[in-house]
Amino acid sequence: MGLRISVLGDIHGNVAALEAALLDIAEHRPDRLFVTGDLVLHGPRPSETVRRLMELDKAGAYIVAGNTDIAVTDGDYAAAFPWLDDIPAGHIAAAEWARDQLADDELDWLRRLPVERRLWADDSLVLLVHASPGSQTAGLSTDLDPATTVQRVTRSDARVLCVGHTHVADVRELGRKLIVNPGACGYAMDGDPAAGWALVTLDAGEEPTAELHRTTYDAQRVADEVSARGLVGDVYRAATIRTGRFVR
Repeated sequence: MGLRISVLGDIHGNVAALEAALLDIAEHRPDRLFVTGDLVLHGPRPSETVRRLMELDKAGAYIVAGNTDIAVTDGDYAAAFPWLDDIPAGHIAAAEWARDQLADDELDWLRRLPVERRLWADDSLVLLVHASPGSQTAGLSTDLDPATTVQRVTRSDARVLCVGHTHVADVRELGRKLIVNPGACGYAMDGDPAAGWALVTLDAGEEPTAELHRTTYDAQRVADEVSARGLVGDVYRAATIRTGRFVR
């Protein structure tokens, strides 16, 4: 009997996008839900987002932490953004604001999330991670040097890699590996502001497959809420949410 896994991530405190995607996902009746991390930073509703994810966790969802979750929970900005020599003031302001919005139990839950989860489906191993095997920050962008991509994906024996981090939806085969990036649920950067998610299907004796989905929600309303918050960089965050393109 086959296994169907819905995958979403990079929610970034956008609970409206999360709820819209979950309603759409429910209609497809998946067997499992995977969440690739980056759950609260930048968006206007970190607490509501975490509370909803805690419910999903109790119901059996597989959830991992992303790099920005480190920034929010512990303020370890070098670990969260190792490619930046100087951490922008806007990153720090947004992380501190999100941390202040979270209750102690919400912070504890977020802090305790694993960085990787694995699931066997018959003879296929499925890996859930934020960026790539063994890393929350070394992503698998489509324009990455091929040799570097091979180096990163071969850090795991998994047949299917479910990742996020790039905020760009992508499904591709690399040798025997299927790389599935659903794009961002709440902070898209691939030109479509709709909430991204993916559906992975694994049937015994068949090659695994994945479909990309987008679910519309009121991105303008969420963008307006971010703008009204008034943190450093919120005008750019709001524009990113509204357009689905990275604005800075």
